[in-house]
Amino acid sequence: MESGDSNIIFHVISVFFNMSWQIFWPLAFGLILSSFIRNLLPVDTVVKHLGKTDVKSLSFTTLLGMMSSSCSYAAASLSHTLLAKKATIANAMAFLVSSTNLIVEMFIVLVALMGWTFLWGEVIGGLILIATVGFLFSRFYPKDVEQELRQHIANAVPQQKASCGMDMSNMKHDTSDCGMDMSNMKHDSSDCGMDMSKMKHESSDCGMDMSNMKHESNDCGMDMSNMKHDSNDCGMDMSNMAMPSKNDTGVMAKITKSASFFQMDLAMIGKEILIGVVVSSILIALVPQEGWRALFISNDAGLPAWLHSLLDVIIGIFVAMIAYVCSVGNLILAAALWHGGISFGGVIGFILSDVLTIPMMRVYQKYYGKRPTKWMVGLLFMAILFTGLCVDAIFNGFGWVTTDQTLRTLNQSGFGMNMTTVMNLIFIPLSIWYYRLGKKANAGMGMSM
Repeated sequence: MESGDSNIIFHVISVFFNMSWQIFWPLAFGLILSSFIRNLLPVDTVVKHLGKTDVKSLSFTTLLGMMSSSCSYAAASLSHTLLAKKATIANAMAFLVSSTNLIVEMFIVLVALMGWTFLWGEVIGGLILIATVGFLFSRFYPKDVEQELRQHIANAVPQQKASCGMDMSNMKHDTSDCGMDMSNMKHDSSDCGMDMSKMKHESSDCGMDMSNMKHESNDCGMDMSNMKHDSNDCGMDMSNMAMPSKNDTGVMAKITKSASFFQMDLAMIGKEILIGVVVSSILIALVPQEGWRALFISNDAGLPAWLHSLLDVIIGIFVAMIAYVCSVGNLILAAALWHGGISFGGVIGFILSDVLTIPMMRVYQKYYGKRPTKWMVGLLFMAILFTGLCVDAIFNGFGWVTTDQTLRTLNQSGFGMNMTTVMNLIFIPLSIWYYRLGKKANAGMGMSM
């Protein structure tokens, strides 16, 4: 018995390392490429275009999502930010879909694991899903529920502002030696910023005249662009102040900034990918193909084709809701499901359902409240179900789902002198250097990930 247990453990470990070896270089390459794209197109530059739902706004949303993070939780946070900035809910949900299903690293891993047919299925399915989400959320999401959602977001704003204040209760008011006379400071609730553009920094008595200072409550920024600095020290230590570098526009500066995105993405998604590989390896190693076939509807059941496809897509969605770990790591389990006998539309439905997992639902509830979340989950479910059926009908109707895909092995390129090995020898040291560069850059900005 112990020998049998050891063989099972060894088999799981073997599958795990083969899987990790197979997906490392495409995943690293995709994340590095994505980090460069994110550096060139920040989120804030297109938020202003998402205030209404139309073909143009959905196109902007799709491009924005494709160039954002691949982590579903990060995508949920960014879509929440878009809603807080008055984007329509249809645009925010379309962003959520595109940022988790139309991303470069997912495409690369999908081709490496399952082939080009599934890549095109994912692309076509993703575009259909975005159009469907835009239509459903703009037409069927109740206005009163949307108001409740936005009120829930607005109620969270004061809590965020509260930590932006400045405690001056223990500040010493002294006019004799470098004191600060704040007797005439103006407190304004509209902005929370400190406008010191008219501040004078004198050299005679080190006093600071702040009679024209505005103390507001929204921005917490300090505008000292016009402050006059005289020759005396006055107790101001600026030795640690970061000054702009002359090389900020250089190639290395751009690489460093991109590396910071890579490090942040990996910090968010790395653990989930690892868990995904472990779970998928266990399922692939321990669950035989007969076990997967028992889960899905057999082709011999005599059901109409549309009903068979419908049941397979529904099963794929529910499996994703329970077993999902992350957008990219989930592709390994999708490959296992495909080899277990699920239909093509079922696989696409499974992959697209990374926005309907139980942890993601809890995030939605925290962001938007219970009732808005129920409507959100219901409409996303209907959109994914419709998309899976459409993709299955299109690819089977045109005969694009070939039988050799079914016979394709999961561990195609194991250890040995092959393309996988060559690419890993390049990307393993490159990704380590790139990660350390990004970590150093984020640490320098006070960002601990």
